[in-house]
Amino acid sequence: MTGTGIPAPTPAFASATGTGADWSGAAKACLDALTPLPGANFGMLYVTDHLADQLGSIATLLRGVTGITHWVGTVGLGVIGTGVELYDRPAVSVLTARLPDDGFCLLGPLADGLAPLDAVQPWLRDHAPLLMLMHGDPRHARIDGLLTDVAGRTGGFLVGGLTASRGEQAVLCGHADGPGLSGVMFDADLPVATGLTQGCTPIGPVRTITRADAHVVMEIDGEPALAALKADIGPELSADLRRAGGLIKAGLPVAGDDRGDRLMRDLTAIDLERGWIAIGETVADGQPVQFCRRDADAAHADMVRMLEGLKRRLSGPPKAGLYVTCVARGARMFGEEGTETALIRDHLGDFPLTGFFAGGEISNARLYGYTGVLTLFL
Repeated sequence: MTGTGIPAPTPAFASATGTGADWSGAAKACLDALTPLPGANFGMLYVTDHLADQLGSIATLLRGVTGITHWVGTVGLGVIGTGVELYDRPAVSVLTARLPDDGFCLLGPLADGLAPLDAVQPWLRDHAPLLMLMHGDPRHARIDGLLTDVAGRTGGFLVGGLTASRGEQAVLCGHADGPGLSGVMFDADLPVATGLTQGCTPIGPVRTITRADAHVVMEIDGEPALAALKADIGPELSADLRRAGGLIKAGLPVAGDDRGDRLMRDLTAIDLERGWIAIGETVADGQPVQFCRRDADAAHADMVRMLEGLKRRLSGPPKAGLYVTCVARGARMFGEEGTETALIRDHLGDFPLTGFFAGGEISNARLYGYTGVLTLFL
């Protein structure tokens, strides 16, 4: 019930995508395809980086046409809709929702600290946020720390992703467009389910980093780090380590996770003289590491695993969904556009869907790479 004694509206959703020669053409095409949703009061907006500098203008147009004032979103190298992935062209994807007026609360932008959390304390006192959708600016030096801090202060489960743009970086939260981290908190009464799929397969055992300095791994299992890498990748790749750069990743197992979850990080440098390697993450002595290989077949199989796992948890078709996937997935991994959305449709059916190709994916307040994070509204 709402505070007026009027029954809260049943949550409902609608989504659409649109393309065009410019921002206004793409936005209008999206609006033409969007089913009107009486009482809609919240929206998610994603645009390709062709339209990054017009994110605010698109949001203004959407507010005027739909009457929805509360929008969150960001920019991706591609956007996602129901059964479609739109990449490397001007494109817009939206999801509109009719939710209880007090069933969500915008948060952000958080850039220099957690002061914006103080402003939403009245809402937090009356609600227990189960899910938080957050978008982040990858240029922010403390984005990892902000995710951890927000989760700790709110108790919410964070999903979302980082902006991916070859031009302007833009994160939208209400009427604000600023750096850092921002998004929306949903009340726990809104039923949701989330899943994560990874695009890399382990090729060796879980090893232990025995000497490291920041991003540089000097020793693994008491031997030069490069020796461990070569042992796991085999003689063919070891003979031409230049090929390993885009193919082999350092998987950092997530502490306390029993599903084999890993944070995938790039190999950024190899010191042949000293046998050291550098990865795209700060690591410490005693930390586990497992080398993994990017593989389209394994990524396909793992996505099916994730979707079937979600399907078993559902009592009926999803009402809507949000899919955030890595810029290195999509056509770059599977060879053609639409593979991931086709898998979602094949396993879960047709439902309103939005999303984007991100520069980092957020699940459970952790920042991932080479992953897909699917959130379903039930």
